[in-house]
Amino acid sequence: METSAQRSKTTTRFKNPTVKKLLEEYKPLYALDHAESIMDWDLETYMPKEGTEGRSVASSQITLIHQKFFLDDNFKNLVLRANEIDGLNDYERGVVRVLNRTLKVMNLPPKLLEEQSIASTKAFTAWQEAREKSDFKLFAPHLDDIIRIQREMADKLGYEKHPYDALADLYEEGMTVEKLDKIFSNLIPVLGKILGSLDQSSPFVKSSKLEQVPYNKEQMRIVNEELLKLMGFDFGKFRMDVSAHPFTIAISPSDVRITTRYEGVDFKKSMSTTIHEAGHAIYNLQMDPLIAGTPLFAGTSFGIHESQSGFLENMIGRSREFVHLVTPMLKNNFGFLEDYTEEDLYYYFNTVKRTPIRTEADELTYNFHIALRYELEKAIMDGKVSTNELPELWNSRMEDYLGIRPKDDKEGILQDVHWTDGFGYFPTYSLGNIVAGVIIGKAKKEIQDFDKNVRAGNLMQIKEWLRVKIHRFGGVYAPQELLRRSFDEDYNPNYLTDYLEKKYLHSG
Repeated sequence: METSAQRSKTTTRFKNPTVKKLLEEYKPLYALDHAESIMDWDLETYMPKEGTEGRSVASSQITLIHQKFFLDDNFKNLVLRANEIDGLNDYERGVVRVLNRTLKVMNLPPKLLEEQSIASTKAFTAWQEAREKSDFKLFAPHLDDIIRIQREMADKLGYEKHPYDALADLYEEGMTVEKLDKIFSNLIPVLGKILGSLDQSSPFVKSSKLEQVPYNKEQMRIVNEELLKLMGFDFGKFRMDVSAHPFTIAISPSDVRITTRYEGVDFKKSMSTTIHEAGHAIYNLQMDPLIAGTPLFAGTSFGIHESQSGFLENMIGRSREFVHLVTPMLKNNFGFLEDYTEEDLYYYFNTVKRTPIRTEADELTYNFHIALRYELEKAIMDGKVSTNELPELWNSRMEDYLGIRPKDDKEGILQDVHWTDGFGYFPTYSLGNIVAGVIIGKAKKEIQDFDKNVRAGNLMQIKEWLRVKIHRFGGVYAPQELLRRSFDEDYNPNYLTDYLEKKYLHSG
């Protein structure tokens, strides 16, 4: 394990002169990324509504400048030269790999990228109206445009077996339909058996009255800050704000920001959201500071990033040990918890419900929602279904998986906005859950007194273990290589299903 003293003696991860020159040329791109990150954060938090038009113009111009820098011949030639060099270290190879992937996207025809941008904007507006009226037909023509463009994009990016491969790879490097099919075919049947084994006598399926209890938003903010302090956040490098759609943004190793939201009722939602985003934030805050300002200062994939938020939110934040830890603090802040026991709170945080809404799903049922979306996206990309067939296919598959049927399009196929931007993103949610399962399985074997540490609030050892195994590398290694190096594993769903089976069927 690398010590802090050893890290302090290291002045650079990059020795090769061509790579060093490449990183020097990359600095304007880093500066643009830095500026765009702040603008994006401001857009979601404090920007006045009337500032939208001016911000959209500025953002589009920065995007064009970014692309111009990236496609500059001198910069591209440096990347090509770096590709030919033998003997690069892991960090240098990581830089070259990440830049090659970015150039692949940047080299898509500008007309196609413009079409995608325009179609996405129009589709978003149409989706809003269609969702409000619960009428898929209003969105369908725009989805047809998205599908056409996504198929053309897949052709330009290139793939070996299935057009969906090209899109999945954008979000999870190296991911293919062949791999995803194997993952879901192993995951979903086992989850179905676990869910089917939960009868009405199980305390996990009983709704808590707390789901209907309102809370004071200022007290909720205090609770969330207390949670972040428990997790060891340095508020000199980190801040939490409020937005309609919670997110995490890493501006630099010493400037990471999250948002949460306060619905005013059912306090576990705000609490879980905060812990979830904190998982993303810890990943960024624990990256090697020597990769700051380089293409490596990012999570290696969407799935690996989701694994960090899922691990902290579910495996830690919903555990018996963590509930024991936070119960006194929660009762101190929420008077309405006076008559609730620690056991009551544990089952409140872990209620299992068959809901048609993905964002309201619990950790046991969530992956059914992702499998449904993946199967439809795959069928869309290979032309096996028409757009007008999608609502019925969605509803039927929901019924197959969870035994429930959406009452209308708003509750069904129109609930997510993601398809206005294209396909390939949804599977990363399940990949993240699967990797979180690997992490909890390995952590409990490798970290002494894991449960006792969580129960006592001693989370620093767990954070350091995550830093060494995952966080410090940023984007140095492709996700599957990182999993092999750190855990001697791949996207193995057995860890997740073992964790869920033990928790929901054998823990009582």
